[in-house]
Amino acid sequence: MVKRFMKYIFAVLGIVFGMGIGVYILSLGIFDLGTNITSATILIVSIFSIVTGFLFYFVSPLIIRLIHKAIDYTEMELSKIPTFQIITGAFGLIIGLIIAYFISNIFKLFQIPILSVIFTIITYIFFAYLGINVSTRKFTDVTKITEIFKKPPTKDSENYGGLNPKILDTSVIIDGRIADIVRTGFIEGPIIIPEFILEELRHIADSSDSLKRTKGRRGLDILKFIQSEMDIEVRIVNIDFDDVAEVDIKLLKLAQKMHGSVVTNDFNLNKVAELQGVKVLNINELSNAVKPNAIPGEEMDVFVIKEGKENDQGIAYLDDGTMIVVEGGKYLMGKSLKVVVTSVLQTSAGRMIFAKPN
Repeated sequence: MVKRFMKYIFAVLGIVFGMGIGVYILSLGIFDLGTNITSATILIVSIFSIVTGFLFYFVSPLIIRLIHKAIDYTEMELSKIPTFQIITGAFGLIIGLIIAYFISNIFKLFQIPILSVIFTIITYIFFAYLGINVSTRKFTDVTKITEIFKKPPTKDSENYGGLNPKILDTSVIIDGRIADIVRTGFIEGPIIIPEFILEELRHIADSSDSLKRTKGRRGLDILKFIQSEMDIEVRIVNIDFDDVAEVDIKLLKLAQKMHGSVVTNDFNLNKVAELQGVKVLNINELSNAVKPNAIPGEEMDVFVIKEGKENDQGIAYLDDGTMIVVEGGKYLMGKSLKVVVTSVLQTSAGRMIFAKPN
């Protein structure tokens, strides 16, 4: 019903538009109207009105779709922008248009009207764009005005300019998965790298053990990649605690001082942090959380690769590394088979699935 009503509205607009075209063409004197000017005028205007009316009527669905797409796109883009930023952009636009109005009065002095119109249009467009651009770029500075009324930071509670900074420990840097997590956008900055963590990484990278040396160099490469290639704030801080020898304790003290979270995959550090009230983001727990859940009775295809610890058990793995213990799988090693899940065990080390051949 609404679409049909919109078609009629476009048809009426087409008729009005056609009348305007007909009157304009008649004013050019292209047609020889003869003696009966009134009838000829009505006929020509009517023909243009009918043609444009039908044209607008049949083209209206396409125009309506384009308008809907433009509205949806505009709403989607505006929903991504904070409300206060939209307000500052509108305020900047108004200021820009006011400045353009005063400047455009100068162009009225030109003797050539077309130049006056062109320069006026360019002035309005330029200052409108400048007003929006400057006000939105300075949006973060405007939002910081509210910080004037906040309690100033004390000596023991320094302001590091970030919301819940993430402090990386050595194990999570060497692990390497932190780069993939940062790339997905699930971790917000700033990311804090203490100098004593960098020092520990340097010692590992200079180790005589080839495996440790490779891990240390890999960790330094990952830090460089995050800092240079990813759109996230990375800070290296030189805060140290000379009265503490152990790196993990220094890390927890720094997290308490900065009111931040420690990102790790070290199970023992996780437990000590919980005792001291420090928030921990354990990427092993994150990895387990995003693994698909298996339900008892569910079927799956597996490939048995080795024996289990108990008699007759075989071990298989899913693509995400989840271990599957297959009852009676000892004699099916090297084979692909369908199994039925019997139970799922969640441990601190990960998830184990117990199954039997179907």
